[in-house]
Amino acid sequence: MLTIDPGVFADASILPETRALNDDIVDKLNALPDMWTVEPAIMRERRKQGLSAFPVAPFVPHAEVREIDGPAGPIPLRIIAPRARASRGVYLHLHGGGWTLGAADQMDPRLERIAENCGLTIVSVDYRLAPEDPYPAGPDDCEAAALWLAGNAASEFGTSCLTIGGESAGAHLSVVTLLRLRDRHGLTPFSGANLVAGSYDLGLSPSVRNWGEEKLILCTRDVEFFSGNFLPPELDRRDPDISPYYARLDQMPPALFTVGTRDILLDETLSMAVRWLAAGNGAELKLHAGGCHVFQAFDCAIAETSLAEMDAFLNSVCEAA
Repeated sequence: MLTIDPGVFADASILPETRALNDDIVDKLNALPDMWTVEPAIMRERRKQGLSAFPVAPFVPHAEVREIDGPAGPIPLRIIAPRARASRGVYLHLHGGGWTLGAADQMDPRLERIAENCGLTIVSVDYRLAPEDPYPAGPDDCEAAALWLAGNAASEFGTSCLTIGGESAGAHLSVVTLLRLRDRHGLTPFSGANLVAGSYDLGLSPSVRNWGEEKLILCTRDVEFFSGNFLPPELDRRDPDISPYYARLDQMPPALFTVGTRDILLDETLSMAVRWLAAGNGAELKLHAGGCHVFQAFDCAIAETSLAEMDAFLNSVCEAA
């Protein structure tokens, strides 16, 4: 059942800490050079240096990297196994970054938390990025990684319990991957999906179109540019393989949809959660007052609450599997 407390959208519901964090993010981004004036490779390097809204995450020293065969060459997988407990499942992680930025090694602490709190081995995919490799390159790599995992999880990791998830573009790729496995391969191997502030309608939802210029992680122009990087202009943005909001959503696993009320992609999470439930799937919706886009990356109370909700969801689907 999906329930929404209307009070979560009230300005008075936003904690002073959350409000201050949002103000700091806007101030920081306003002070930085416009990221769209440089090549994507430079944008990626700036992010590694902390010249973006998101803090730089330290590497987990025991993470391992291995490669699997992909449709255009090897696909690197970053693997983080739990150390304090036995692994009882796998979490296939697809990172965010507008299909243009990000990497599998830029979220180690948060992925290590899932590994330890949920007993899941993390397999994070370094899929190809746009605009150098536009659609369908990234989705193709994610599909290949999911297929490899579906066929090899038992022998490689000693488990057949599979979960999937990601943030922003990673949530989009997670849903696209689930749909491709169902439609192209007749497979529904995943027991749960952890979907954080996803972009599900690349034709741009009302909350994206109406956002404007405020640089609270993303503004309208950013989303337009990211989707333009990813998609050749001749493609139909209502193609379900591009915008999974328009897909047939039956036979999907239970999903946790998470978003903040100050997220430019708010509409897409609200709409997708309802469609997911209407298709006969389990769905939970967690809204956080004042939360910006992927606020879980920051040290604040609502981030800790949200991360604990994700741990609880992944634990519950693993126990039910």
